[in-house]
Amino acid sequence: MKRLIITKILITSLGCLTLFAPNQASAQLIPQPWVSVGGKDGDTTYAVGVRAFNLGVEVGSGPDGATGVDVLKFVSLPVISPYVGLGYYSEDKGVAVSGGVQISATNNLFIGAGYNSVRGFNGQVGIKF
Repeated sequence: MKRLIITKILITSLGCLTLFAPNQASAQLIPQPWVSVGGKDGDTTYAVGVRAFNLGVEVGSGPDGATGVDVLKFVSLPVISPYVGLGYYSEDKGVAVSGGVQISATNNLFIGAGYNSVRGFNGQVGIKF
């Protein structure tokens, strides 16, 4: 129960931060793709995503053959970029909420970790052009 409350508070806090954070002056013109692998209820989950202009789209597959799309909003900070999102999944999974963080590892590589209510916890690796 405490974990659920903490998760909801974290997602709500990041959502408010996303709405009220100022935009960066230099817009990101080239999309940043990533792949994600995670798990929920013993099933392996997969996703691919892309980010541009602090917005992202992630297409993933979850347990029981569920597939869906998430729309993400990022907050660009100097090294880390937290995000929140909403999605919709098939197989009667319905609406999904997600949140996480992506961290710049090098000039051309970033890593991340996140949680999606349908796909579970996941790790991400992506490239910057």
